[in-house]
Amino acid sequence: MPISEAAIPMTHWGYRRSDVTYDVVSVHDGNFFRLDDHINRFRASMNTLRMHPRETDEEIKQILDRLVRLAGLKASYVAMDCLRATPLPGMPRLPQYTPCYIAAFAVPWVNLVTDEMYERGVHMIIAKESRRIPVECVEPRVKNFHWGDLTRAQFEAADRGAEFAVLLDFEGNITEGAGFNVFSITDGKVATPIRGALDGITRKSVIELCGMLGIPCEVRKVSAQEFLDADEIFMCTTAGGIMPVSRIDGRIMNNDRPGPISMKLKEAFWAERARGWHATPVDYSKTDDLAAIAA
Repeated sequence: MPISEAAIPMTHWGYRRSDVTYDVVSVHDGNFFRLDDHINRFRASMNTLRMHPRETDEEIKQILDRLVRLAGLKASYVAMDCLRATPLPGMPRLPQYTPCYIAAFAVPWVNLVTDEMYERGVHMIIAKESRRIPVECVEPRVKNFHWGDLTRAQFEAADRGAEFAVLLDFEGNITEGAGFNVFSITDGKVATPIRGALDGITRKSVIELCGMLGIPCEVRKVSAQEFLDADEIFMCTTAGGIMPVSRIDGRIMNNDRPGPISMKLKEAFWAERARGWHATPVDYSKTDDLAAIAA
């Protein structure tokens, strides 16, 4: 159905309790990027939350392929959610008695940042008013809708004249921002936080690219001070790829422009994707009986 007509009951726990996990895969030039990695992460998240919908991984792939095909999109943002509904009739209002189901959609691709931000670099802050929810409370490796801390930090960024905020954990180490991972570069070495953030698929791609390009890359704790003093910083996410940062807490880096290593990785990322790196083609040759689908 058109996404404007899609709905869930207001009583479902996915809405009322944020009892949901999700994943998002991109399509560019008619190809899914790292589809298996996204499906595997989605399944791991569902298992962690004890969500067991009826669809297999292969069936979810077929659903996503069909959505993009029916929409006729060559560049798409393709989401898959697993939501808990409401307890079955006559059962206690407890999650173990509540069925889960898959919801998915495909919409035209929209980048997280604007062309101007890509060109001059993102302006970022380290949030002071909000800390990242501890992993002992909500595990960020399970992609979720608990964005209260992230949204609060984004409003702080706006109040301080920036566009995006990255959050600290309660030990003063860098974690992530609202829907993106971060990397810092100091003396030619790339680093990304080891804890307190989603294991992003684009983050995984950046780590692979560093190996391909011979750029040292470490997954470890990154302190706030190291991040503030870095030579370069960049964000990365499915919804935008690699996005260099030119200002952090008002400090200007690289003459207020993206840094050279950040740009090298960004260009390599899109060049590899254009060559079919980790690509799964959408099967546009299939046909569907639209009347049957509507029924």
